[in-house]
Amino acid sequence: MRGAAARGVRAAAWLLTAVALGHTLWNGVRDPGTALAFGALIAVGELARRDRRTGPGAEGAGPAPAEDRRPAPLGSAAALAYALLGQNAGHPSHHGVFQIVAVVVAAALAGAVPHVARGRGPRLDHVARRVLTVAFAAVCFQPLYNSGRLEHWLGQGPYLVLFLVLLLGLTALCDAVLAAAPAGARTGRPYGPLLRDELRAQLGIGSAICATGAVMALGAAVAGLWALPVLSVPLLLTQLSFHRIAAIRTTYRQTITSLARATEIAGYTRPGHSRRVAALSCAVGRDLGLSERELRVLEYAALMHDIGQLSLVDPVPAGATAELPAAEARRIAGLGGEVARQTGVPAEVALVVERQAEPYRDQPVAARIVRAVNAYDDLVAGSRHPGGSLAVLEQLRLGTGRDYQPEVVESLARVLARD
Repeated sequence: MRGAAARGVRAAAWLLTAVALGHTLWNGVRDPGTALAFGALIAVGELARRDRRTGPGAEGAGPAPAEDRRPAPLGSAAALAYALLGQNAGHPSHHGVFQIVAVVVAAALAGAVPHVARGRGPRLDHVARRVLTVAFAAVCFQPLYNSGRLEHWLGQGPYLVLFLVLLLGLTALCDAVLAAAPAGARTGRPYGPLLRDELRAQLGIGSAICATGAVMALGAAVAGLWALPVLSVPLLLTQLSFHRIAAIRTTYRQTITSLARATEIAGYTRPGHSRRVAALSCAVGRDLGLSERELRVLEYAALMHDIGQLSLVDPVPAGATAELPAAEARRIAGLGGEVARQTGVPAEVALVVERQAEPYRDQPVAARIVRAVNAYDDLVAGSRHPGGSLAVLEQLRLGTGRDYQPEVVESLARVLARD
């Protein structure tokens, strides 16, 4: 169902693009100077966009930061401004919805060429989403403005600004709805939590994009096209700040990953154990509908869940804490929480590490997930059951009275069945 929705979004975008390009080529470009100015700004925004993540922090390893959802904020703002442009230096503009879509697509493709050459082109879902979002804003604004009805009803004063704010809110909602559909098909997460995350992201860089787009359109209506480069500077600075934040997050995650590998290098745990537990825990968290912030805490805690074993004099055989007596498992988890706090990780991460061995009714959700996934990986790696992973899942189900939350175990089974 979700895959069909994602395919429907892409098909609608490609159909609209084909019609818009054909219409524009057949009828010619109206106001070519304006189209060229906005097209150039969109292309520059695409050139300045943040490349999609690759490597250990790439998609699927953990939650995607909000700024990854809008990799070209300047290009998105310029496209939105072109959709909301009614006048140029006091003179009415004459471009229509189809020309807006054609210019946006052509400029975005032109700006994406260097990224495609490096193998880091934009996702098709991002392109489809931008096409449909810009078309939505243009359809809601251009016919009303060009017919004169909008000016007759609202004039050029504060009521017009209020209308633009309302339209921007609806456009942001449209963008969130369109973003959640392909993300659900790609990650397997429930649609509701994905839509909630997208709406939350609109309060950050999404608000900056909408505000800049509206200000560009209003500024160009009064001062002409020379207002565009001036009004784009704040968003460029915001984009630079997001890049730095993303770089800090990447470095922070790499530091935690390196710290988690200390147990493997010292021979306390099996190679790759912490990374497997982190990846599978995030998959279970997505299946259960955890938010982006909760997924990040879960990933960090899963990477560090065995860090307490570094304090042991006698290592646990193969690092398999799932088969230890409850008191010993809680002691190691407590040591891990102390070590995690000393490393400076957020208190929520240290709390999950500390409470991972308690009965599930006394644990936060992230600790319940880490405990079940850690037990699964420990038991699969050392299992002598002829049934393999299926037998291990049945063993976990037998422990749902006290140790493992039934919903988490069933979610783990669903994730393993999908993958």
